[in-house]
Amino acid sequence: MSSQELIEAAFIKTIDIDTQSIIGIDNFGIIYAVKGNALSKTEENKILTYSNVQLGNISSANAFNTLKINLFYKNFNTAIILDNRLAEIYKIDFNTVQPYKNVSHISTGYDTTLWAFNTDLQQLELYDYKNNTIRANTLPVESNVLDMRSNYNYCWLLTEKHLYTFNYFGSLVSKLNNDGFTALTENNGNVILKNNNKLFFLAKNSQKLIPIKIKELLINQFLLTNETLYIYDSVKLHQYQLKIN
Repeated sequence: MSSQELIEAAFIKTIDIDTQSIIGIDNFGIIYAVKGNALSKTEENKILTYSNVQLGNISSANAFNTLKINLFYKNFNTAIILDNRLAEIYKIDFNTVQPYKNVSHISTGYDTTLWAFNTDLQQLELYDYKNNTIRANTLPVESNVLDMRSNYNYCWLLTEKHLYTFNYFGSLVSKLNNDGFTALTENNGNVILKNNNKLFFLAKNSQKLIPIKIKELLINQFLLTNETLYIYDSVKLHQYQLKIN
C-alpha cells in the first residue's frame, strides 16, 4: 500500500436521487438520506421515513449502526436515536443534561454511547446517554471542528488545523496536519478526505494520504462502504470500486 502513488476508481453505475444529503449506504444497497426535517431509508421499492416537526430540520445524521441511527438537531442541542424501523428509541436533550453541554457534532459510539463535541470545553466526550455519564473525554483541541466520524473503537475529528484520531478511552492515537481538507468519511478504519473537489485515501494505521483518481465531477458528498466509493453531486449518485493494492 505504501508504494501506491494513486488509487484508481473504476466506475460501476450512476443513479438519480432527489435528496439533500445521503448519510449511509450499507452492504445491501439500502440508502439512508436526509431531506429537510425527514430521514428516509430506501430498500428496493420500500421507503421508511422519520421526521420530528418540533425539532425541525436535521443538522446531521449517522447510520453507522443501523440499529441505533442517530440524528442531531443543532438548533435545539438535541439528539434522537432511532431503531432500524426508524422508530424513536431515545431522545437526548443536551440542554437539560447536568452539567449542561453545548454540542456542535455527534457521532456513533459503542453500546449506549455517543461521541459528542462539547464546544464550551473544546473537547470530545464519549457520552453514555442511558446513564448520563461521560465514559471518556479528550484533551481540548485548538481550532474549529469541520467534520467528525466514528466507529465502535475510534473517532476521527477534523479541525481547521489537524485530523485527530482518538480511541474509546479518549486517548490520542494519531494527529495529522490539515492541509485544506474540509470533510471526511470512514469505513473499517480507512478514511477518505476531501480537499476542494479532490479525494484522498488514508489507509487504516497509515499516515500517508494517497490521491484517488476519478473523473471530474461535483463532490457534494462522498461515502465509503468497504471498497465501494459513492459520490453524490446533488442530482446523481455515482458508484465506484476502489482498486486498493
